[in-house]
Amino acid sequence: MGRPATGDTTLVVGWLAALLAIAGFSALGHWQLGRQQEKQLMLDQVAATVAAKSPRPLAIAADGARAGVYDWAAGGGRFAEAPAVLLDNQQREGRAGVRVYRAFVPDGGAAPLLVELGWLPLPGDRRLPEVPRPVGQHDIAGLLAPPPAHGIGPAGFAVQGDGSLLAVGLDPAALAPALRLPGLAPRVLKLDPDAAIGYARDLDILPNTLPPERHLGYAVQWFALALAVLATAIVLTSRRQRP
Repeated sequence: MGRPATGDTTLVVGWLAALLAIAGFSALGHWQLGRQQEKQLMLDQVAATVAAKSPRPLAIAADGARAGVYDWAAGGGRFAEAPAVLLDNQQREGRAGVRVYRAFVPDGGAAPLLVELGWLPLPGDRRLPEVPRPVGQHDIAGLLAPPPAHGIGPAGFAVQGDGSLLAVGLDPAALAPALRLPGLAPRVLKLDPDAAIGYARDLDILPNTLPPERHLGYAVQWFALALAVLATAIVLTSRRQRP
């Protein structure tokens, strides 16, 4: 039997490479679509929860079965005599800053939880702001949510000179010993923006991350690349086979 022609071999190799590229681009497009749908469902759930504002007890923050759910919760208690947690790399209106968290101990013996008090800007020298602890009894309300995503790598923190913790992510289980607490609920409370205490804040659950429409845009780009590779392969094949 004769050997296959060099041109035929090149054509087969070219189509294999094209199909691999098309499969890769299509997979990335489907992944972006999945992220778009996932985030849109989250936003829809939060919108319904905030609109209803049917408060549940703060103790529900410790329910591991609801760790990924968004609930509106309210209750009384005190802010623990523990250092503040400053979440680094937080943007607001184009400015760099930190989000301030403090541990809150609900009445009735429920597990402590981290409460987001709001956002503060950082100056050019990155000098951390002073964040005094709210004293006395407080009645708080807000959105219980999973800790904000921090990207690749561990959610580490560093103790600062004033005792506060500068964190690159929130891991309640890892932060509890540093805050001298027996434990922390797996969810955090995004304090109601209308509350009298705290700093500038909102109920955005996707700060510093891509919104659903951006994921949809990236999905369209990946699928367009897959179609471009397919079209290029067809054109080159037709040219090669033309007498």
